[in-house]
Amino acid sequence: MIRLVAYIRNYTPERDGATMDKMLGLTPAMGWNSWNTFTWDINEQLIRDVADVFVSEGYKDAGYEYIVIDDCWSLRERDEEGRLVPDPKKFPSGMKSLSDYIHSKGLKFGMYSCAGTHTCAGYPGSFEHEFQDATTFAEWGVDFLKYDYCFKPRNMSGELLYKRMSLALKNCGRDILFSACNWGEDDVYQWIRESGAHMYRSTVDIQDNWESIKNLAISQLGKECYTGSFCHNDMDMLVVGMYGGSNSGFIGNKIGGCTDNEYKTHFALWSLMGSPLMIGSDIRKASQATKDILLNKDIIAINQDLEARGAYRIKPEPNWFHTDETFMLVKALTNGDVAVGLFNLSDSQRELPLLFWDIGVPYASGVSLSLYDCWEHKELGVFKERFNAIVPAHDCMIIRAKLVN
Repeated sequence: MIRLVAYIRNYTPERDGATMDKMLGLTPAMGWNSWNTFTWDINEQLIRDVADVFVSEGYKDAGYEYIVIDDCWSLRERDEEGRLVPDPKKFPSGMKSLSDYIHSKGLKFGMYSCAGTHTCAGYPGSFEHEFQDATTFAEWGVDFLKYDYCFKPRNMSGELLYKRMSLALKNCGRDILFSACNWGEDDVYQWIRESGAHMYRSTVDIQDNWESIKNLAISQLGKECYTGSFCHNDMDMLVVGMYGGSNSGFIGNKIGGCTDNEYKTHFALWSLMGSPLMIGSDIRKASQATKDILLNKDIIAINQDLEARGAYRIKPEPNWFHTDETFMLVKALTNGDVAVGLFNLSDSQRELPLLFWDIGVPYASGVSLSLYDCWEHKELGVFKERFNAIVPAHDCMIIRAKLVN
């Protein structure tokens, strides 16, 4: 015990090969992924263009850093040495050249593989090639690996396969953030942190419609303890700004898209619940409303709070709201502030009263809350005991509360 205490007191991250800026997964990842909008229709120029927009339109400055290529990037077969081969028609300059371009912009490069024999689209997976593929990704300058779950041999343990790839990545000679994507299967909450993954999918695939957003959010209520620094609960990629614009009917254009208010609520839910913020829309064509949502620094700051604590739920009074469609999420922040999201996922306007004693501030304490509206970017004033909000259907209000005497 004495030796352990001495070790902690003398510990420096540099001594163990880590620095604060290299502590992968300290806060939820932020970036862009090609799948939601482009699915199989990807190419080198698209990825370069997205990297350019990240810089020119302020996404990099807002904290987004990963540019991730999803499925369908490789040839259908490995080479004679068993190595993955980028499709030369889609990526004529090769992955190392593309990685170098992204890094030249001050951004990070992400790729995709699968725990099974094949990816979900039928390309080579990494099953029994984990260490070889991890080495290949490191040689290409990859910084992020999304690792899917299709075509897993039926009698193989998914838990073991994710631990295997995690070990391969941690020994490949490069820092690569490990994004596990097994869709919430196999009791993933019980073992994923131990596997070494930095983020993990806890849900089925998102679709670009309100019901999908609502159902995914509700499915994660009560699972606050399963997210935190170095292992973040990934509720799937953002559909903000897609407006039904995917080239896949399953994801978008045959289902409809959302309103800007619904996208706003989607972004707020993912931010307060600690999900990674991976954009899935075509940001080259983003509307001003889309930019206002995705680049909202007040809400991003809540998502990126250093302690990365999960948000707990409060059901509003009066108690006839026996539904999961109206609730408040409360997230404790590092500096002592409290972030509160008042969410109305129902189809009609609701009054949502926030009672301060429900977040640990009794009237008898003499403490008041100074409230700031994170969407309107303005101070609301100082309140005692309670705050009442009228929230339209499918909408939300996000406030940052500071305790004052």
